[in-house]
Amino acid sequence: MYSYEFRAVGYPVRVYSGRDALGNLPAELKRQGARRAFIVCGRTVSRRTPLVGRLRELLGRQCAGVFDEIDKDSTLASVLRARDAARDAMADLIIAVGAGSVIQAARIVVILLAETRPVAELVTRYPENAPAVSPRLDAPKLPIINVLTAPTTAQNRGGSGAKDEGSDHRLEFFDPKTRPAAIFWDADALLTAPLSLARTTAVSVFWRAVMNLGATDMNPLVEGDRLQAFRLARHALEQVTDPNDPAPRLDLCAAAFLQNREADDGGSMFAKHWVGRVTYAFATALFNTHPEVGQGEASSALTGTVMRALGGRNLPEMVRVAQALDVWDPAWPAEQAPRRAADALDAIFRGVGMPARVGELGIPPDSAERILAHALKNFNADPGREFARERDGLLALLRSCW
Repeated sequence: MYSYEFRAVGYPVRVYSGRDALGNLPAELKRQGARRAFIVCGRTVSRRTPLVGRLRELLGRQCAGVFDEIDKDSTLASVLRARDAARDAMADLIIAVGAGSVIQAARIVVILLAETRPVAELVTRYPENAPAVSPRLDAPKLPIINVLTAPTTAQNRGGSGAKDEGSDHRLEFFDPKTRPAAIFWDADALLTAPLSLARTTAVSVFWRAVMNLGATDMNPLVEGDRLQAFRLARHALEQVTDPNDPAPRLDLCAAAFLQNREADDGGSMFAKHWVGRVTYAFATALFNTHPEVGQGEASSALTGTVMRALGGRNLPEMVRVAQALDVWDPAWPAEQAPRRAADALDAIFRGVGMPARVGELGIPPDSAERILAHALKNFNADPGREFARERDGLLALLRSCW
């Protein structure tokens, strides 16, 4: 049944998609009143693809400079260097070129350019036995334009995370004024992504689409967003590694955008079921503690085992997941849903060359304790602090994923 009690919020953004979408960039800068656009990206984009050179040509004298050393997982150290470079360049607009890490980093850059308080006073705080507290960041922020090289749910958000080597969890920033003014899904830009990146991001978008379809109380706007995101992601998953066809990557960008929009339309993270929450916490901890592992690989390696173990806690949700995957008959008992859905997902992941066990990633089993310690600090997945009460059981489950 639908839930008709909800709040939906819309934010202004322009999306430019398709062949030569970047040709609209100069007009977008004019619309924003910008004269000194500063590009933020990673080394691979700037040094192994022609994309930054293309942007420089489009921008001409309006290009104030490039910072191309954003690290994987948006390390705080690289973000601080980017902030300093943008300040020295007197930037009046930031162009983020890349996928999740770079786009999140750009948001933090504009926060740190505008706010004068120490970093520790700008991040979300998680007091014991109390709700999270995100400080108000009232200073005006520079406009941001996101140029995607891979689909990502980071593309149209106001929150960002940074990896701080001195902390046992990610630093989280939130400011709705850092949502982008424009997003570019340029076909040629998307085809610059290595096939491995295209695949891991495709699995990440698909994984979230599957988890979110488990909700039993969606409002009609959220259901529409989620069904279309799933349809696009499922169709594109097996085709995204074609190096010459941008269509699957464009479909995945649209699916990820819809996943952003469903949150604005009143959707909740992972439909509140244990499988989605625990897998997300484990996977995030895994790829943060082992940077050589991608988010998609981490999710695919964990999902089946977690679903078989914890799916029984949310049987109606698991039935919906099995239905979405076309492996369900209403005559079957609900208790079969977790296994049938898990088997189907393992087959899908293996079919696109992804692991279905953590052992396939080359991660040593003695990493489990460290991974769990990080997972227990994932406050997005566990806002009610339920995981700590089940630490021993979660550790046993994590070890069984090998």
